[in-house]
Amino acid sequence: MKTVIMAGGRGTRIASVNAEVPKPMIPIDGKPILQYQIEALAAQGYNDITLVIGYLGEAVRSYFGDGTQFGVSISYVTENTPLGTAGALYLLKEQLTEDFLLLCGDIIFDIDIGRFFAYHKEKGGLATLFTHPNSHPYDSGIIVAREGRVLNWLHKEDPRLWYRNRVNAGLHLLSPKILEQFTELRKLDLDRDVLKPLIPTGELFAYDSPEYVKDMGTPDRFYSVIEDIRSGKVKSKNLSNRQRAIFLDRDGTLNKYVGFLRNIDQFELCDGASEAIRKINEMGYLAIVITNQPVVARGEVTFSDLEEIHCKMETLLGHDGAYLDAVYYCPHHPHRGYEGEVPELKRDCDCRKPKPGMILQAAQDFHIDLAASYMIGDGENDVLCGRNAGCKTAYIGEGNPYGADVTGRDLLTCVKSILKD
Repeated sequence: MKTVIMAGGRGTRIASVNAEVPKPMIPIDGKPILQYQIEALAAQGYNDITLVIGYLGEAVRSYFGDGTQFGVSISYVTENTPLGTAGALYLLKEQLTEDFLLLCGDIIFDIDIGRFFAYHKEKGGLATLFTHPNSHPYDSGIIVAREGRVLNWLHKEDPRLWYRNRVNAGLHLLSPKILEQFTELRKLDLDRDVLKPLIPTGELFAYDSPEYVKDMGTPDRFYSVIEDIRSGKVKSKNLSNRQRAIFLDRDGTLNKYVGFLRNIDQFELCDGASEAIRKINEMGYLAIVITNQPVVARGEVTFSDLEEIHCKMETLLGHDGAYLDAVYYCPHHPHRGYEGEVPELKRDCDCRKPKPGMILQAAQDFHIDLAASYMIGDGENDVLCGRNAGCKTAYIGEGNPYGADVTGRDLLTCVKSILKD
């Protein structure tokens, strides 16, 4: 599979770091950003690469040559005038005859590309975005998807209240059919002019992953990436590696307990919850919510209502620089005979805590090492669920009535104890 990297960016927002080279050539620990990308591709056998260059492009060509010394084959396309983030694809129409990977040249990533590609082929759309949660969703483009199909794309300036923290990461798998719209050489924006118009046709999909992708758009993010590379966090987050997770109960653990939470206005984060999740994120654990929500089976909350509550949860955390990698919920309840209940959801299932079904599904989805992971909650079902799944456990509350491995007065206390070990 061919990879096209848009490496012509000038990088005005990051000029204070280095204004003497094009943005993809800014060095991190002695290597340009672009070299990290090429090495990540080569490590997985993706060695047919085209670099689209523009501003100070000869610096890129001079450094990488034909790619031989990096174990890849590199060709070049030069933008003589700025063509936006997609216009140069017109110059590649004859070469791109099969599905291809398109990357922004200012990101550091390490993802399982084969997994991404398999998902793209399964969905069969014209384009698949790589989406992920990040620590600054409030100033990012938000992707709204259901069962993988993109339903909306909220740009920074679009009005939005509560939203799921899922952001376009700058990696795309595209069908060559998408190039049929490129009828002339002109300036085009990849997001607005090429991808977003696919939403009404149902041909745009999102592949959601917690793997490491971060852009170099600002000095703060640039210096953050340096630390993540040095700590090994970038490589460890690739889903080909076993992951560590901290599974979290919702009510009474992340948000203040109000009994059966039926109204979004009742949702309020616990004190210290955002800081706790932020610490989990920083240490490279996955932060995954595991929650029983029998209010759906009882007919008191619809699936849409529950999704909106979870969007509020993710939005509030995002405002504090924290994010969840996934949310799993059980909508079932085993007992019948209540007014307004949803009959098909009133059943004994494998996912309702203390059964471990939700954790086991997450482990399969994200290649999680359960023995190196924790389940945190404020009730017996949480501790038993973690234990039944093979995790270590943490209990929020007085004493240790259920024999958890860690105890604490709140989520932050428990997380600090776990991360200290």
